[in-house]
Amino acid sequence: MHTCPPPIEELSKWLREYPSTKGNYGHLLLEQRCDCKQELLDELRQYFESAHLDAREYFHAVIGIDLHPDVDDDANHALYPKCLPESARRGLFGEVMAGLITESYTFVGQHKWLVPVFLFRYHADAEKYLFDLARNEKRTRAVFGRLGSDFIGISLGRDGSVVRFIAGEAKWRSNLKDSVIEELLLGKWTTKGEKRVRLGGIWHNLNTDTQIPHGVRQLQRLLQECDPNGYSAAILSMDKALLLRDPVPIPRTDLVLIVGNVDSKREKGLPFITWENAPNEYVAGNDLQVVEVFLSEGERLIDSIYDNLWTEGDNNASA
Repeated sequence: MHTCPPPIEELSKWLREYPSTKGNYGHLLLEQRCDCKQELLDELRQYFESAHLDAREYFHAVIGIDLHPDVDDDANHALYPKCLPESARRGLFGEVMAGLITESYTFVGQHKWLVPVFLFRYHADAEKYLFDLARNEKRTRAVFGRLGSDFIGISLGRDGSVVRFIAGEAKWRSNLKDSVIEELLLGKWTTKGEKRVRLGGIWHNLNTDTQIPHGVRQLQRLLQECDPNGYSAAILSMDKALLLRDPVPIPRTDLVLIVGNVDSKREKGLPFITWENAPNEYVAGNDLQVVEVFLSEGERLIDSIYDNLWTEGDNNASA
């Protein structure tokens, strides 16, 4: 389970926020104002360890790595998630940031969001990569991303049932600019017959997603396995919402989080995505929250976090 609280105080020192809400559309720009202090790095490391803990224990059990501190394992080169290729770690960073920001800031609707467990164990290609790498240290390759929603969070009622969930897409890019944002939102250009059309993109994915996405079922299964008593009401409410016949709907908030580096000469407080009104391309009709996170030297931050996960004390410690 993910139990580490977000470092809200340290985040407020690190990121300047520009929030806005109009109707059921919220926009939040977070702009780095200073270098990452060691105190923030330490707290981010703890949060990222908590986010990856379920997948770490699951993957290592599947591939046969014993995490007990007294075990001298021959597969230490295949420890999740630090052994993953650079591009995969950057993708994971964006997804953890979605949870971190959701738990730390006020979004449209002012709901209190909770991420009881991240969905990283449902990353089939990472599991295959780790299984092969543990048995052949030289077998490295690119890792395909996880399918489905990048992120699922929930808001609980007084009785513990899920009264709303938040789902969406989280993307990291090393160089944020207008053309990069446009491609992320609208999709890449491709040729279809004699026409050039956009393929996929964030707006397309959100507009065509099922109202209750597959990630809700995945989260429900994790809660059933990890804490069925503590989340019994949440599990039941999700079960009712997932019925094929006469489901009991749960309201949905869509999240779009884009994080990356921006040119230092870019005007302060200027977002790429419109903040006055919801973008015209978004037609799903749910509450929509857009978050843009502007960093400097973000790659150094990512490597600093992932290179140091589970390095304090014993490197093989599972928690």
